[in-house]
Amino acid sequence: MRTARALVAAGLLIAGSLVAIVAAGPAQADTQICEQYGSTTIQGRYVVQNNRWGTTAQQCINVTDTGFSVTSQQGSAPTNGAPVSYPSVYLGCHYGNCSPGSNLPLQVSRISSATSSINYTYVSGATYNASYDIWLDPTPKTTGVNQMEIMIWFNRQGSIQPIGSRTGTATVGGRSWDVWTGNNGGNNVVSYLAPSAITSWNFSVLDFINDVRNRGAITNSWYLTSIQAGFEPWQGGAGLGVNSFSAAVNSGTPPTTPPTTPPTAGPPTTPPNPGTGGCRVGYTSNSWQNGFTADVSVTNTGSSPVNGWTLAYNLPTGQQITSAWNANVTQSGSAVTARNIGWNGTIAPGSTVSFGYQGTHGGGYTAPTAFTLNGTACTRA
Repeated sequence: MRTARALVAAGLLIAGSLVAIVAAGPAQADTQICEQYGSTTIQGRYVVQNNRWGTTAQQCINVTDTGFSVTSQQGSAPTNGAPVSYPSVYLGCHYGNCSPGSNLPLQVSRISSATSSINYTYVSGATYNASYDIWLDPTPKTTGVNQMEIMIWFNRQGSIQPIGSRTGTATVGGRSWDVWTGNNGGNNVVSYLAPSAITSWNFSVLDFINDVRNRGAITNSWYLTSIQAGFEPWQGGAGLGVNSFSAAVNSGTPPTTPPTTPPTAGPPTTPPNPGTGGCRVGYTSNSWQNGFTADVSVTNTGSSPVNGWTLAYNLPTGQQITSAWNANVTQSGSAVTARNIGWNGTIAPGSTVSFGYQGTHGGGYTAPTAFTLNGTACTRA
């Protein structure tokens, strides 16, 4: 199977690969994969893929409990074109194959942390890069081509270069990088090229996402779809290895200021004071085929503080909340109850608190229309 990347005009180098993957069962130690798009899982959490998409020559990888190594690489390609493959390990979704238990795709605005560690084995006498890919898209896409690829080049051997042109330097994760930007014919690419080889590193994936966002290439409404680490060989490459790989993406929006007391779950411990006056609710949603996210704001339009709040409303039939942040949100049938957590329980007059959630729907998405705060009806923003 050829991919969009394989059709790129000569002179553009390809970062990562976009191919269909054939899934296999969980890996055991020393599992060998020679199938062109063969893949398996390790640790019940990550997918390892052979992903030979740019050559008909055989490539084999040996999969261990913690990573993989390239045991045979017989293909080669001109260094002014695409690599021959992208053997790699990943968390998330890649061309319809999602790693077990993954919470990706996840909207950037909902990511509280995204961390990873990697340890590589390099070889001499070959032309390749050690490529760490971060994929993002405006939609929670699990198949096909994503619109943004962030590449971290941990190592470069031979006369190859990232896609596009060098556009500056940056300090990300406490390290200095040469930054390249371009488009490979299928998606935009921002590449971070290490001045010298990095063999192992524990770092924040979110640091690179934030840097790309600050460049205006994505927004917080985009979705992180996968995190991948492996190699792009042009010539040779037997012996290259990912000795170990880990990645974790956590959802939730931390408070903008540290809470004065540890957050507590459940209803407030003191009786709620509804305040004097009214309330106003803003409800902003983003929906797709079978899912949605919602951001809810609650403004105290009265003249006295609200100490401890409960917002109640009904979701349209077919909608089900799956996760929430900045509030304790429960659902019974269509009825939703959102209660403050420890650090956001007081709403001063004229002030606003916000929370959000993600959910599913059965089609024909609509937003709720009526809200009450501590039993008092609110107006809509």
